[in-house]
This record gives sequence, structure tokens and C-alpha cells, in this order.
Amino acid sequence: MSNPKINIEDLFNLPGAVIYNPDSFKPTSSVSTDTRNITEGSIFIALKGKKFDAHNFIRTAVDKGAVAVLINKNKLKDFDDIDCTIVTVDDTTLAYGQLAAEWRKKLKAKVIAITGSNGKTTTKEILAQILSNKNSVQKTLANNNNHIGVPLTLFSCNNSHKYLILELGTNHFGEIACTAKIAKPDYSLITNIGEGHLEFFKNKNGVAKEKAALFTETIKYGGKVFVNMDDTLLKAKAKKLKNKITFGFEAKTIVKGKLLSISDEGLPLVQVKKGKIEFKAEINLPGTSNAKNFLAAAAILLELGIAPAEIKKCAAKLTPVDKRMNIIKYPSFTLINDTYNANPVSMKSAIEFLNTFDKKLKRIAILGDMFELGDKAVQAHQQLASEIKRNRIDEVYTIGKLMKNLSESIKDKKVVNKYFTGKEKLTGFIAEKDFSNSVVLIKGSRGMKMEELIKAFEGKI
Repeated sequence: MSNPKINIEDLFNLPGAVIYNPDSFKPTSSVSTDTRNITEGSIFIALKGKKFDAHNFIRTAVDKGAVAVLINKNKLKDFDDIDCTIVTVDDTTLAYGQLAAEWRKKLKAKVIAITGSNGKTTTKEILAQILSNKNSVQKTLANNNNHIGVPLTLFSCNNSHKYLILELGTNHFGEIACTAKIAKPDYSLITNIGEGHLEFFKNKNGVAKEKAALFTETIKYGGKVFVNMDDTLLKAKAKKLKNKITFGFEAKTIVKGKLLSISDEGLPLVQVKKGKIEFKAEINLPGTSNAKNFLAAAAILLELGIAPAEIKKCAAKLTPVDKRMNIIKYPSFTLINDTYNANPVSMKSAIEFLNTFDKKLKRIAILGDMFELGDKAVQAHQQLASEIKRNRIDEVYTIGKLMKNLSESIKDKKVVNKYFTGKEKLTGFIAEKDFSNSVVLIKGSRGMKMEELIKAFEGKI
């Protein structure tokens, strides 16, 4: 199957574009923003950010065989001597997204877009792993989920792919609408609405407003949306939506889930029903949060016509996402590496998961700050004390300015509670402490880099 190409007409269609030396342009399937991995015949787009300016690498791109360069118009005088097509625009970052939108129109792959406060990456990975068993799938890699990452992922997709699974992230109003307009999803999912990025969205209603833009844009382009009816705010947003598939564990839905059990290893067994279709699947990802992620993915998979037997078989072989509920078993203790990120909902879920382990084991939580909570930050950390008590956590060790609020809020004298002012001190403590017969959760926001503590445990083997 031949791949689509970007033609000179696509460049002329970019708003405000002026093209110099158009006759030398040759249609191409390659777009690059990084000269370190550019290939001959590519279009090079010179993005400019606060800390970098790719206009400094335009001559390198041309030397490596770029067929065209897309630059800010105020930079033209610096490059009027180069021997390739030059496209000038007002803003190369905007043009990058606009060109990606043109590329999207040429793709034959079905585009699935996912956002949400929690679980979007894991849900994306569940979908990708199950679909790729018999199909060619492209997906968002790393955290390429913003106005730069979404175009990057779109350009990595070609007509060899049957499905493209995009993760859309946001921490400011308007970002989801922007990337959704570029992606024009055939199917879209919002996993849930939580208290993430409250520094920018003020409250959960603000988060819901921002995330719901994905539904609006999907419906606008004739796509289908998947609504988690267990989420009150999403349920309200979806009332007037047409072309929707509902799912959930508690509410009345088209796709209905039931958590049947949790194994000794923390793996959920889930029943899924859709009309006359009914099956049970053991999910090789620990925790009730992953049961929810699986149901969301299953709703999409069933709509795509994937057989229940295929879903069930692949669910049992799912590979965990790095730093997300990774269970590491050492000879004398178990470690839960959930260090990728944290907000109040995911922190609560992780603490609840810690409580599912054998009661003979000591349950220990090592927790770092939750960021971007705005004026709710102090309260959000204080409220974790009730989760610690409710889930009978035996020991809590905290680090970060905000986590001091949790440490001071733990009043239960049965809980061993210690606050550390720096990672060096905490690392030293871990190296000296005996963790035998315990299960240890490590979690915090991305900026806390809590994964650095894992090395201290590795030295205890």
C-alpha cells in the first residue's frame, strides 16, 4: 500500500504561507523537526520555543537533504541563499499542526483519541497491545501528547497502519480543542475527570470543560465518543451528545462491567457485557484502577469488532506501563513502583491498592508531592491522612514541601510517620531500614522523580 505524500498544494494551503522556489519541491512522506534524525527528502519545520530555536539548524537540515524548510517569515533574510524550497509562515508551531491536519486527512488508519485525568496512558497501551496482536498499530510514544507531540505522532503514521491511538494531554484551557482539531478522531474516550492541573483549571468543572472539547470535536467530524457513566461530570456532559457508547461498572450503560474478584497478586477478574456479548477476562495489570482502564478499552475494542476471545486472551498477557503500578518482587519484600505521576485520585487509588495485599505484610507508603493543584494543594495533601487511616497503612514516609501537610495531619499513633526534608536523607534511610515482610508503595508527581529511590531498594537485594 502506497503512503500518502505532502504536495506543494498542501504547503500553499497553510494560512499565510509564502513559498519561494516551489519548482524544486518534490512530494514527500517525511516531516521532521529534529536534524538529528532527519532523512533525505524531508520537510524540515523550524520550531521555536522559549529555550530553543530550530532556525539555527536549517543549514544542517539542507545539508542532510531536506527538500523544503518551513520558517518564520521574519527569518527569511537569513536564508535567502539556501538551495531548496522555503515556506514562510507567521508561526511555525501553528503551521506544524496545520500541516499535520492535512496529513491526517490522507491517512486510512482509524484514529482513536484518549484523554482524562487518570489512566489515559494505560488505556492507550491496553488498546495498542490488544489491537496490535493482529493489526498494524501506531501510537503516542513517551509523553508526546501536546500541540507538538500530536503532530509528531500523526506524521509517524502511514498507510501500513490500520489504527492510530493518540493520547491527548492538557494543563491549560484550549489545548484539547487544538489537538483534537488536528487529529479529527474517529473514536474518542475521556477516562475520567479528576483534580489534576487545578492550578490552571481552578476546579473539576474546569477540568471537565477542557476535556469535553474532545467529545465536541469528535462529534463535529462525524466520530463516535465513549462515555464513562460512572463519572458524574462526564455523565452530565454526555446528556446531549449523539453517537455515543456508554460504559461503566455502576451506571446503566451499553457496555457494562463487573469486578468479580482480585487475585492474591492484585490482578482483577472482570466481567464485560454488551447486548448478547458476555465474557470474563483476567487482566494482567494490578489494581481496581486497571479494571476501569480495561473496561474503557474493551468498550472501544468491541465497537471495532474485536472478538471477545481475542480480548480475553490478550488481557491475560498485558505488559505493565513503566512506572505505573509496576510490582517488583524482592526476596523478602514487594515494591510497587507507581512513580510516573500523582494527583489526588491516583494517589487515593494507589493507597487503596496497597491495602489489598496480605494483611500479614506491613503496608508502607513512601510519598512525594502532588503538583499543579493550585489553592487546593494544601488541603489535597491533608486529606490523604484519612485515606492512610481508612486503608490501615502501617508506615508513611513523606518528602516534599507539600507532603509535610500530610505528615502533620496523620494523628493515628499506630501509624509510623516520618517526614524527610531531602531525597538524600530519605535514600539513606531506605538503605538502612529493614523492609522484610512488607509491601512498599512509592508515588509522587513527575517533578519529584520518585523513581530515583528505586536504586536504594535495588541495593538491598
